[in-house]
Order: sequence, then C-alpha cells, then structure tokens
Amino acid sequence: MKAFNNKSLLILLAKRVKQLRTANKLTQEQAYNDTGIHFGRIEQGKRDASYTTIYKIADYFNLSMEEFFGDGFK
Repeated sequence: MKAFNNKSLLILLAKRVKQLRTANKLTQEQAYNDTGIHFGRIEQGKRDASYTTIYKIADYFNLSMEEFFGDGFK
C-alpha cells in the first residue's frame, strides 16, 4: 500500500474537487453560493475537509462516496 502524508492527501483532495468543479463549468463562487463550502481553500490544499464536507461535495456533484473516491481520485 502506498504511504501518504497529510499534505499529499490534501493535494489529491484538492485536485479531485477542482476537477469536478471545472468539469461542471462552475466557478468557485458559484459552487460556494450553491453549497456554502469554500472551494478555494480546499482546492489550494489549505483546508482538511471533514467527512461531512466531502459528503456534501460528492452529493453536490451527484456522486456517491465510492464514485468520489473512485477512478477520478488520483
């Protein structure tokens, strides 16, 4: 199993969230207005998102948690 440190996990999360947002042609402001979640902090790897925040993001993009952490989480 590949070893991860906190920073590398935050970078993976940041990339996944940004990929989902841009694929849906949304700005950070639009996503924030829709969810109340500050996407900029997550996408910069500055915020370690909680489980509930990740769940809300997955739900916002109509994904299950399995889909969120699936193939696109690389």
